[in-house]
Amino acid sequence: MATEALMQGNTIFCDFDGPIADVSERYYATYRLALAKTQVEQAVSSVRQLTKAQFWHMKQNRVPDTTIAACSGLSDRETQDFLKRVEEIVNQPTLLHQDQLQPGAKAALTALQSEGTRVVIVTLRQASQVLDFLHNHGLATAVSQIYGAQDTTSAYPNRVAHKVARLEEAIADQHRLGMSTTMSWMIGDTEADIRAGQAAGLPTLALTCGIRSAAYLKGFHPTQRSGRNE
Repeated sequence: MATEALMQGNTIFCDFDGPIADVSERYYATYRLALAKTQVEQAVSSVRQLTKAQFWHMKQNRVPDTTIAACSGLSDRETQDFLKRVEEIVNQPTLLHQDQLQPGAKAALTALQSEGTRVVIVTLRQASQVLDFLHNHGLATAVSQIYGAQDTTSAYPNRVAHKVARLEEAIADQHRLGMSTTMSWMIGDTEADIRAGQAAGLPTLALTCGIRSAAYLKGFHPTQRSGRNE
């Protein structure tokens, strides 16, 4: 996370997966498990398991999961089984423990809190999952509110319309609470975060430490970018 250009005493809206939680280990573990189960149940003679570096490079540049499956040696029929398994397991509690705190996230959240800046999480993860993670890392009090999904299946697809709706809800609630959002920012690591912020008329800060690369995010014209290779 970065605190540059964020005014003291304001409310900022921030995504969770990517800016705060590093999900790369969980996503790669999901890929490996789904590939292994597909190989066994579909009797695939051989598969080509991608390295984490290969897999994450594809994810950061939004290569479709169908292409990732094809690069792993799966046929079209086998790919459908693989995709189903990814969706089933990616946000299950048995894998969530692999999420790690992004380097610098705790310091950034603590600094924002000390400056009087309210951090409102807008995510497609379930709020209970986010709160558990924050508690585990001693950060529950650093966040003012969490706006999340009702189910465990919304986060992985990362649909723009869902993020737009969550951010609209969060902004409307701030106004009902008497909070101004005229100086607010939307912080995130994907095209969904940038587009949601733009739809709401907010300046956007794209972080390149998450699931999208700097080159990919540049095409969505965020107000600022921060992170690796910036």
